[in-house]
Amino acid sequence: MHEELIAQAQAWLTEDPDPDTRAELAGLLDARDHSELAARFAGTLQFGTAGLRGELGAGPMRMNRTVVIRAAAGLAAHLRKQGHGDGLVVIGYDARHKSADFARDTAAVMTGAGLRAALLPRPLPTPVLAFAIRHLGAVAGVEVTASHNPPRDNGYKVYLGDGSQIVPPADAQIAAEIDAIGSLNDVPRPDSGWDILDDGVLHAYLARTDAVLAEGSPRTARTVYTAMHGVGKDVVLAAFARAGFPEPVLVAEQAEPDPDFPTVAFPNPEEPGAMDLAFAKAREVDPDLVVANDPDADRCAVAVRDGDGWRMLRGDEVGALLAAHLVRRGATGTFAESIVSSSLLGRIAEKAGLRHVETLTGFKWIARAEGLRFGYEEALGYCVDPEGVRDKDGITAALLITELASQLKEEGRTLPDLLDDLAVEHGLHATDQLSVRVEDLSVIAAAMTRLREHPPTRLAGLPITRTDDLTRGTESLPPTDGLRYTLDGARVIVRPSGTEPKLKCYLEVVVPVASRADLPRARTKATEVLESIKRDLSTAAGI
Repeated sequence: MHEELIAQAQAWLTEDPDPDTRAELAGLLDARDHSELAARFAGTLQFGTAGLRGELGAGPMRMNRTVVIRAAAGLAAHLRKQGHGDGLVVIGYDARHKSADFARDTAAVMTGAGLRAALLPRPLPTPVLAFAIRHLGAVAGVEVTASHNPPRDNGYKVYLGDGSQIVPPADAQIAAEIDAIGSLNDVPRPDSGWDILDDGVLHAYLARTDAVLAEGSPRTARTVYTAMHGVGKDVVLAAFARAGFPEPVLVAEQAEPDPDFPTVAFPNPEEPGAMDLAFAKAREVDPDLVVANDPDADRCAVAVRDGDGWRMLRGDEVGALLAAHLVRRGATGTFAESIVSSSLLGRIAEKAGLRHVETLTGFKWIARAEGLRFGYEEALGYCVDPEGVRDKDGITAALLITELASQLKEEGRTLPDLLDDLAVEHGLHATDQLSVRVEDLSVIAAAMTRLREHPPTRLAGLPITRTDDLTRGTESLPPTDGLRYTLDGARVIVRPSGTEPKLKCYLEVVVPVASRADLPRARTKATEVLESIKRDLSTAAGI
């Protein structure tokens, strides 16, 4: 067994073009570290609708130049089979370790396969890449990023020519082409032949952000902004200056790209502690709101004053605020959200006479809603300009929420005041999440099996009136691994994360509200029910 493992590793070593991972693998071989070698060679990173994502390192179960070159070759073969043999592939990348190398390798492989390749000029936000695909008429796009994952990770996202991320069956078709790649030596990789774009694409993206704001709208709200050690700062500052907002006050410690994300445990605004430095800056300068991007700036977090301190708004709260703002501005078209997001969007759309659509989780599905005008998911992703960027965009979302805050400021009101209005009008829609990060993925599979074999009949004392096993699909949804429980006045969805080793449970409680005076009671009740559901669900799933 060990001999076979060592032979696999030595064969990999002879093909690996990266001196860093070659040295790493040689060290494991010299140390005869069989357990670590077994982990690296237990299979291959699977290419799916999220592309690739994993820990950096040597071997087929890690993100490295060999894995990326094979993925790029598989994508190129797929594009040629689809009749795009001379098409343009545009490639963007973030500031993580190895991102620039992976992007350059992708450009070389595309060029070697006869396609045209164009690299963005430097690390830029993911939405700029998503915009560039349609702006340049590309047949596909690649973004090298692991978004808000830990520093040791990197990833590879693939977009089609319509500017949206891949969905089945394209993922399986590309995966089959990757599997068919033989030796890396058979993949042509010239040293030149691709374009490195200038700032024209970025300028076009910034010009497009004008479409997000209403002409002549107030632009007075003052913001504190953190880029979370990512690539958002320069583009956000340029967009805010172009719009005429006050210049955001930066969280200096997190303003510049740093692939080690030294001030946070996880570079995700949703994670505990990630916003502490932003809140400290807010206490210092007293802005109207705090805005954060994740490291590749496709997500947007918002925080508001709460008594003497600051609190993060949930993604569902920001989604409802943006929807209400667009309705007030006279927006038409479809409002779409993922099934794990709040049902409040449906209430807002229904009252405005607008079409409302629920999709599977992920913007690869939301962006495909027919006639899309606004889409969001609770994980801080918002698409506010689908004609410009058919994906979540944390920069244009930041502009739109700051426009709303400015308008409310002119009226002597705040974002929480508007949330209160929505609760009185539609009922208090309180959401929460039970999220369990695991080292061993079998824990997640065991929890899903347990829930299927021993389904709960009550949660928080509320009878479960309907259970949907989403693996079977529904009239409007393709199959996915998940369970949906409908209760009287509540809803629960349980699913494995598609991008991280997490089991995620999405909870929503709806409490009728008679008047503004009734809000404190409704909030207390909602919190109690949510906590009770969490406890009962943890027990039922064995987590």
